[in-house]
Amino acid sequence: MAITVLARLRLLSVLVGLSSCSSLYFPPPPQAPLLTQKGEFSGGIHTNFSQNTALQGAYALGDHIGVQGSASFLRSDKKQSFFGSKNNRKYEEHDFGELGLGYFTRLRDERVLEFYGGYGFGHGKRTERSEGVTKTFDGNLSKYYLQANFSKKESKTWHFFDRDWPVSYGMALRASYVQLHDFTIDGKPQEMEDNIFLEPISFTRITVLGPIQFQMISGSNFGLRSRKYLKAANSVFQLGIIVNLGGQAGPR
Repeated sequence: MAITVLARLRLLSVLVGLSSCSSLYFPPPPQAPLLTQKGEFSGGIHTNFSQNTALQGAYALGDHIGVQGSASFLRSDKKQSFFGSKNNRKYEEHDFGELGLGYFTRLRDERVLEFYGGYGFGHGKRTERSEGVTKTFDGNLSKYYLQANFSKKESKTWHFFDRDWPVSYGMALRASYVQLHDFTIDGKPQEMEDNIFLEPISFTRITVLGPIQFQMISGSNFGLRSRKYLKAANSVFQLGIIVNLGGQAGPR
């Protein structure tokens, strides 16, 4: 009996430790506007099961130069129950914005290749409450990123509900250097943390109506450095809607 209780207490300490080491960084998904010509606009909205919602937009300033921006928001209030206790909660809030400039081109086989670089900034806060004890983690975030997007364009058509649904595929790789600064725990200053993240993703787009497409993003997020409060999620999964206006004719 004593061994069982000791084992449960050890497991509890591990779980609490994992909870307290959750990351303060929840990035928006990599944006792949797939621009093709001057004056084209691409916009979208995405969300996931963690309630991390992103608004994204891109515009082609020239035939090969594009600008992109995004804003993401997270508000999450979760119960954490350990061995019957229902008084443990974790509240997270995260606001983040990105702005980038890049180059795009349409290849001979109608595929699209894009490269972007940019800057991001935001704020993260997490409050944990366990058995009447509250702990607050708060900090600002800054980010520099490079990204490459490649689209296979339209490769096949799905047929269901008595109609054809054009489907296209693509992939992206984003590398980011992120800093957590002005970081405090319960108001007490802490050391700055930094990390390098690699985010390889793939996306599937289904044309719903005209320029409107449904998009599903899946992939991973890897942190190359071991950090306590600036870590990567193990997977990336987002659902959203994309609208492209003013692009070249042909498969998108």
